[in-house]
Amino acid sequence: MTGPRRRPLAALGLAALCLGLPACEQPTIVGVWYVKAPEAPFQYHMFAFHADGTMQQANPDAGDPNTSDSNGMGVWVPEGDRIKGKFVEVTADRATRQFASRGEISFSIKVTGNAFSGTANAIFYDAEGHRVRGPLAATLEGQRVAP
Repeated sequence: MTGPRRRPLAALGLAALCLGLPACEQPTIVGVWYVKAPEAPFQYHMFAFHADGTMQQANPDAGDPNTSDSNGMGVWVPEGDRIKGKFVEVTADRATRQFASRGEISFSIKVTGNAFSGTANAIFYDAEGHRVRGPLAATLEGQRVAP
């Protein structure tokens, strides 16, 4: 068999090979997490880690009285017994509604069952890419959201 019909069969064969093999299991970080970062302007966050190595971060916009921030979008990779990654968020000045900064938050966490702990460092840049604040250190404690 050749052509387009062969590709689905190859994918099905690969999926069958992965059934039950530890190397094919999803990393333990995949899922949704309730996260506490006490040093952040608003300490409660939600993180979602996807199997494709992307992640999302959200917290209430009203957490900082001076700036309004977007949800964070980022990436993650396993590194030894830790998960390392970075997400980026954009902030606007609440009074002028103009760009305030781009925040880049790097993190390193260790998952243990349905919890994780680790650290984060945030650096903020102006519209031209010049550092305006940071690095600012924070601790992270996460609990998996489960049905």
